[in-house]
Amino acid sequence: MRQLESSKREEKGEAWPLRRFRRNSSSSSLRSLTMSHAAVSQAAAVSVSIGNEPSLRRSIFKNNSISFNSNSWSSSLALNQRTTSIREAKRYTNTTICMSVQQTSSSKVTVSPIELEDPKDPPLNLYKPKASYTAKIVSVERVVGPKAPGETCHIVIDHDGNLPYWEGQSYGVIPPGENPKKPGAPHNVRLYSIASTRYGDFLDGKTASLCVRRAVYYDPETGKEDPSKNGVCSNFLCDSKPGDKIQITGPSGKVMLLPESDPNATHIMIATGTGVAPYRGYLRRLFMENVPNYKFGGLAWLFLGVANTDSLLYDDEFTKYLKDHPENFRFDKALSREEKNKKGGKMYVQDKIEEYSDEIFKLLDNGAHIYFCGLKGMMPGIQDTLKRVAEERGESWDLKLSQLRKNKQWHVEVY
Repeated sequence: MRQLESSKREEKGEAWPLRRFRRNSSSSSLRSLTMSHAAVSQAAAVSVSIGNEPSLRRSIFKNNSISFNSNSWSSSLALNQRTTSIREAKRYTNTTICMSVQQTSSSKVTVSPIELEDPKDPPLNLYKPKASYTAKIVSVERVVGPKAPGETCHIVIDHDGNLPYWEGQSYGVIPPGENPKKPGAPHNVRLYSIASTRYGDFLDGKTASLCVRRAVYYDPETGKEDPSKNGVCSNFLCDSKPGDKIQITGPSGKVMLLPESDPNATHIMIATGTGVAPYRGYLRRLFMENVPNYKFGGLAWLFLGVANTDSLLYDDEFTKYLKDHPENFRFDKALSREEKNKKGGKMYVQDKIEEYSDEIFKLLDNGAHIYFCGLKGMMPGIQDTLKRVAEERGESWDLKLSQLRKNKQWHVEVY
């Protein structure tokens, strides 16, 4: 999820050839973004190709232990490196990484190091703007089709285990260059919701993923792109190449943390566009990863609003969860340029909420958590819909909303 950089920016619509899910990568680029399609065996391994060198095979789960100073998070995490880290081979640059997986839908993926489950409180602000962490780009992949109105990228960042986070938190990114409003000073921090679990896409606790939509400004009079007004950070991220350095702050945020005290809870997740980022992390944790001491038995219900089918993000992953966990996962899409609501207008996410309003209200009455993430402009329409439904049920929406907030069932992160 990207921070909104201009109310007038639109996304750059580009034709995209057959290499739909590959950008800034070699022909044998990363193909494991939809890890939900496979379960890693207990002896899961990584195959790394470096230039013309023979493939190296090493376990990513052996001898990686983390010690926490005084049982709290610390930026000086100590890693046991009894075996040579895969990243030391070439630090991902010009490498091909593919997980050795077992194609079974019933098994979950082994994660490591399990010590990431030990802390009782989330890590917060381990690195700050004046003392940021230098991470590296692993991969940048376009994850929308050619008919999507704009470009959205899935970006994997290597933090080498030094920037731990929890699902629902955000990283701050400081783009390179000088702040035009403050000569001599760096750019301001841009916040992005993390789109992976604490174990990252490689399941070793050393990476984090972002879902970023490129912000492009078009002059309203000429209709032409004005590069000088494009989103600085989103374009930097989408243009990055493997091995590029990136300045990170955080992690930050507690509002969107996934409550895990009740493994049978109901989680209703509502997103527009890249606002789906934190939910990808939630769902991987709930349905894909074999997390010690946390076995989800509740209901996760995702509502995702995008322009069209080509704009759907992580659709393969979510569809897989729907197939494998039909009793615990529901997935509803609102495609504004392809579907009509009951009044004949465009189908927005609030129309889907209204369609299932009776069910949603009953779930909220029974303690369900409801989350909103995406463009700030989505909230008025959703609030109006919920208020109208509440009134039809003879309830006061203001009182109901107050109670939801008091019970910590209401979670909002908009930009």
